[in-house]
Amino acid sequence: MLLNLEWLRTFKAIYEHGTLTGAAQALYISQPGVSLHLNSLEAFTGYKLFDRSAKKMVPTERGKVLYNFVLEPISKLESAEQLFHRSTVADRATISIGMCFETFQFTLEKHISSLPFNAIIKFGEYPQMIHDLDKGLLDLIITPQRSDDKNLEYKAFSQERIVLVCGSKSNIKPLKTLLKNGKTEEAASWLKQQLWYSTAADMEHLRKFWQVNFRHHIDFKPNYIVPNISSIVRCLSGSQGFSVVPDFLCREEIASGRLLLAWEGNHVLENTLYFGTRKKTMYEKEIGRVKDIFEQHML
Repeated sequence: MLLNLEWLRTFKAIYEHGTLTGAAQALYISQPGVSLHLNSLEAFTGYKLFDRSAKKMVPTERGKVLYNFVLEPISKLESAEQLFHRSTVADRATISIGMCFETFQFTLEKHISSLPFNAIIKFGEYPQMIHDLDKGLLDLIITPQRSDDKNLEYKAFSQERIVLVCGSKSNIKPLKTLLKNGKTEEAASWLKQQLWYSTAADMEHLRKFWQVNFRHHIDFKPNYIVPNISSIVRCLSGSQGFSVVPDFLCREEIASGRLLLAWEGNHVLENTLYFGTRKKTMYEKEIGRVKDIFEQHML
C-alpha cells in the first residue's frame, strides 16, 4: 500500500477542526470521504490516530506525533499549490481569505461571483488564521482577535454585540418583568427552563453572556445542537426557543419580527472586528475590494 498525500491533508484538517464535518467543509469534500481517508491512513500506519466522541475527534498520542511531523511539509505543499496553481484566466490574481463560516455566509457569499479575481475562502479557529496569515498562507483575515506579530497589522472596522434572542412565538413577558424588578437570579432560573439552541462547534457566546450577566458558569445543556449560528437563526425564526448570538447575524430577522431581541444584558458584550493583513502584500487592490464589501454591510 502506498501513502496517499490526500490522506495526510485530510488528517491535518481533522486535527485542526476537531470534527469530521469541520474537516469536510474545509476541504470541500464529503464527510464519508473524510472518514475513508482517515480509515485508510490508520490502516497504513497501523495506529489509531483519533479517539472518536460524539462532539469531537480527540487525537491520540500517535496522532499528535504524526501531526507535528507532517504540519510543516503539508503547509508548504498547500502554499505551493496556491502559488503555482494555473488559473483558467491569464494573470488573474488569487487571494486567500480566512473568517468564520457565519461571517462569510452573511457578508461575502453573495458577492463572490462579482469579484474580478480568484478567492480561496478558509474557515477555522482564529489563532490558526493568524498563524497562517503570518506564514503567507492567507492574505486577509476577519477576526475579533489580534496578535503582536510585527509583520501583521489590524484595522478595526465594525463591532458585533452578543445578545439574547428568541423565536417570535416565545413568551418573554415573565423574563422582562423579572429583569425590570432586578430579580436576576430568578430570571436565570426562568431562562434555564426554556428551550435552547447552540452550535456544534462551541458555546463560547452563551458561556460568556451567562458568566457576565448572571455571575456564575452556565449549568445547563442546550436542547438542540445545530451546525452553525446561521442554522440557529433559521430554526428560531417564527418559532420558540432562545440562543445567544452576534447581533449582526440576525438583524433582518429581528427587524421583520421573526426573531425577538430578548435582552442585551446588564453588561453589554461587544467584540471589535478587525481586518488582519501582512504589512507588505502584493494584493492591496484585491484586499481593498473585499474590505469595501465588509465595510458597506457591517458598519
